[in-house]
Amino acid sequence: MFSRLKEELAVVMERDPAARNAWEIITCYPGLHALLFHRVAHRLWDSNFKWLARFASHVARGLTGIEIHPGATIGRRFFIDHGMGVVIGETAEIGDDCTLYHGVTLGGTSWNKGKRHPTLGKGVVVGAGAKILGPIVIGDGAKIGSNAVVVKAVPAGATAIGIPARLVQSREVAGRFAAYGIARDVDDPVVQAIHELIDHSVETDQRIEHVLRELQRLGIKLEQGESTSLDANHLNKMVD
Repeated sequence: MFSRLKEELAVVMERDPAARNAWEIITCYPGLHALLFHRVAHRLWDSNFKWLARFASHVARGLTGIEIHPGATIGRRFFIDHGMGVVIGETAEIGDDCTLYHGVTLGGTSWNKGKRHPTLGKGVVVGAGAKILGPIVIGDGAKIGSNAVVVKAVPAGATAIGIPARLVQSREVAGRFAAYGIARDVDDPVVQAIHELIDHSVETDQRIEHVLRELQRLGIKLEQGESTSLDANHLNKMVD
């Protein structure tokens, strides 16, 4: 029991640079409190003390702002940073060494009984506000960007961002921890396309400004708000 607690404390110290010492973590970290409550509630759930398990989960929710169904399965070295607004459904499965930020939902898309919540592999990082919905699998080492809405499986090691989430390429060094689930060098084709449009717009504006300056230099008066038609007469004047 105490070795497991030491392990959980070490995880917080490793992944949260704001953590200063074990006493601060034990007394002031709701993510740790929610996890400890869940360990107890999950044992009660498996022992068929369903109501007591739900009540323990309910108390933990009121104290921490984190709602974890006692039926959820959570691996070792699990870390919830900040934690407020996290919701983890009954049939969710979370592997070892996973990290969730605040506002994350591991939810279902159906009212049917049975498996209806996501499965997270080992070492998954889920950014703040992300929603992973349905009985899908998020592969080992995958990263889910902040506010992403994931409704399809994500392969191991991949990065998914956006609404709905799409896979993007990342050249991030393997194993490095990416805060909020976003690598610094993500190659997002949508973002790249937007930047190209912005660059093109700026270049077009510069060309228009150059054309207007040349027209004014040639003595063609341009009134503000009026469009100047470059017909044959204007061209002839410019040539003259």
